[in-house]
Amino acid sequence: MSQESALLRLLEQHSYKRVTEVDEPDLGIAEHRPYPFMAIVGQMEMRTALLLAVINPAIGGVLLIGPRGIAKTTAVRSVTGILPHIEVSDCEEEVLPEDLEALEPETAEALYPDCYEKYKNGDNISHADSVKLVELPLNARLEDVVGGINERAAVHRNTVRIERGILSRADKNILYVDEINLLDDDIVDAILDAAAQGSYTVRRGANIGTYRARFVLVGSMNPEEGRLRPQIMDRLGLRINVRGLTDIDDRMEVYKRVRDFRKNPTAFIRQWEYETAQAREEIMLARANLKKTELPDETIRAGIELVNQLDIDSHRAEYTMFEAARAHAAADNRTEVSIDDLMTVAPLALRQRRSEFMVNFFHRQEEEDTQIRATLDSIIQKQKS
Repeated sequence: MSQESALLRLLEQHSYKRVTEVDEPDLGIAEHRPYPFMAIVGQMEMRTALLLAVINPAIGGVLLIGPRGIAKTTAVRSVTGILPHIEVSDCEEEVLPEDLEALEPETAEALYPDCYEKYKNGDNISHADSVKLVELPLNARLEDVVGGINERAAVHRNTVRIERGILSRADKNILYVDEINLLDDDIVDAILDAAAQGSYTVRRGANIGTYRARFVLVGSMNPEEGRLRPQIMDRLGLRINVRGLTDIDDRMEVYKRVRDFRKNPTAFIRQWEYETAQAREEIMLARANLKKTELPDETIRAGIELVNQLDIDSHRAEYTMFEAARAHAAADNRTEVSIDDLMTVAPLALRQRRSEFMVNFFHRQEEEDTQIRATLDSIIQKQKS
């Protein structure tokens, strides 16, 4: 890393922590206890990219590319543990106070009668909750993803209502698509459109529903199992090539930590509570700083010149790079992006965006245009003579 920030320095802690022997009562209930994000050994680029994406969702998500067994899924599942809480609706329609405030009273009452009545009476209709990781199963249908007719309501209540899909449930959370290269094209297109717009609309006959979908998209894939369409590659913000650790001490540390986590998850997580709390506070500060973080014109020009010299056509390239640079500066408690920030995030944002096919295609077109003009010039010269 060319730039060390307070937040990113936390990731470099490799101190080993002994796990206390604590007997856990067996309640027969499955708990959500992901591996601590701060306890992951190495993989700085992957963890940095995930942090930048949750600090600034405008980056457009992260794509993790690499073989099996190198902690891609572990890292994604664990990142929720360092994120600040979000406001969650208690209403069936998932409406929040801000939604009701944005509507006229008559409209709000007509659309959300039960929830609006509680809100009008001064009752709480929302609560703070942790960020969730919503995982998209490979066998998901398009209706599961965007939503469809609620069959139970249709049969028992004799009413037709659209059921919210996975994309709507991922609002304000993290949507994780493992093996994204194996998903059907129509499902991937629906996910990318919703991620870009922050909402989506479902039409089922005369019924129409528009839902919020403001999530951080994280995809992962094993290139051995197939390629990803260029269109999808361009829509995802940062690309991380993840490989297994090569340092012997690091791999030993991975083994020890995983062994201790599996032996006693509660105690292991407790050992990393301080680092986790630190990271959560730094992310909150970084998000606040991001609103004030700007790019000087000379930094923007340097970034665009880099994109041009790499023969990258997509304008998403510089947008992603600049937004990632803003997040990196904000994480370092700065309000102005430097060239060092750009140097740090440029490989993450620009790798694999250059299309040899398109470069060769336009080169052939230029050659053809040159030949057409030369032929036309020769014809004109003959006519003049």
